Amino acid sequence: MMGVPNLRGVPVTPPRLPLHAVLSDEGFRIFFPLAALHAALWPLLWVVVFALELPAAALPAGIWHAHEMVFGAWGAALIGFLTTAAPEWTDAPRLRGRPLWLMAAAWGVARLAGLSGWGGLGWLVLADLVWLVALTLHLGALSLRRKTTRLAAFMGWLAALCTAAAVAKLAMLAGAAEVAAGALRLAGLVFMGLLGLALARITVPVTNLVLDPSEATSPFRPHPGRMNLAPGLVALALAGEIAALSPAVSGFLWVAAGAAFMDRVAEAFVGRAARRAEVLALAGSAALSGAGLLAYGAARLGAPWGQVAPLHLALMGGLGLGVLAVMAIAGRMHTGRPLGLDRRTRAGMVLVVLAAGLRCLPEMGVAPWPPGPVHGLAAAAWAAGFLLWLHAYAPAVADARTLNARRC
Repeated sequence: MMGVPNLRGVPVTPPRLPLHAVLSDEGFRIFFPLAALHAALWPLLWVVVFALELPAAALPAGIWHAHEMVFGAWGAALIGFLTTAAPEWTDAPRLRGRPLWLMAAAWGVARLAGLSGWGGLGWLVLADLVWLVALTLHLGALSLRRKTTRLAAFMGWLAALCTAAAVAKLAMLAGAAEVAAGALRLAGLVFMGLLGLALARITVPVTNLVLDPSEATSPFRPHPGRMNLAPGLVALALAGEIAALSPAVSGFLWVAAGAAFMDRVAEAFVGRAARRAEVLALAGSAALSGAGLLAYGAARLGAPWGQVAPLHLALMGGLGLGVLAVMAIAGRMHTGRPLGLDRRTRAGMVLVVLAAGLRCLPEMGVAPWPPGPVHGLAAAAWAAGFLLWLHAYAPAVADARTLNARRC
């Protein structure tokens, strides 16, 4: 077999490994493509094929839609992110092989129920609790083994997500639509806390790498008191939700949480490097999250729009762009490539932002409704954005020559 140049231009013979071994070498190789596929195809299926109504659903279709986006698309992205990043943060061996496939199997089994919402398969949604608990225990084991508290915050948010998931799924099985809807809303907002925590961990090293590719210096050092402000205020607002505070009080709490995300946008003002796609994507994720939470709080305070569109702006726009940014940045660096997002990835990010606008702004009365089926253009742009990322990254993710490449 002829040699193939490696990252240093030295010819090497690519290792002969089966695809399943390559994909299970690290969490992002399995779960980032799964997250992209699910995020792209599920909303498109729900809007275009099912016309916003699942044919066999015993519960309102909106509940299944929220369930699948939270635990399907964002769940897969969460598994891929934490099984890849947590071992790096603790300097511990990463999960490989069978444990990753078992979590992927648990995730996939739960998706069978959400495909059509058929009540006969409803009990399969409990499979999500398997990977949620396994992921939490994995972080706990790493923490004990390395005697570190670096993962404690993520473990706390995972515990909250497990609790919301258990309540939502049991309510779905019991047919308690209102309870299930409330628990799913809380689960989505828990993801906002996770996003704030992830941005705090990711933005600093990425910005420093953009400013100094040699990594000899660390010119970007944000104020430590602001690092975890956004997830902290999201936690406070969630506590207000659980305590059933008045709409006015909870509204102000969510406005504060949104303002904390907006504060993180200021970290992107780093001179000319602010125009880099990586910096813009992370800042854009914080901006859309902040705008969504600000509008969500404003709705509680009497703004002339409902609460559904602002939640979509935060969870679809902010979290969606954040997930795509993480997958793009980690996908390059964990396959031995330097920062620098290609045109397909940048176009995908633009399409995700466009999709969030098409989905949310007309419902808030800020823009006219686009032509065609309700949310049809939004679903198409959303799907195209994630599929473009997958098209750009799938070859490197499945390539055995990129194993054991440089870590983030």
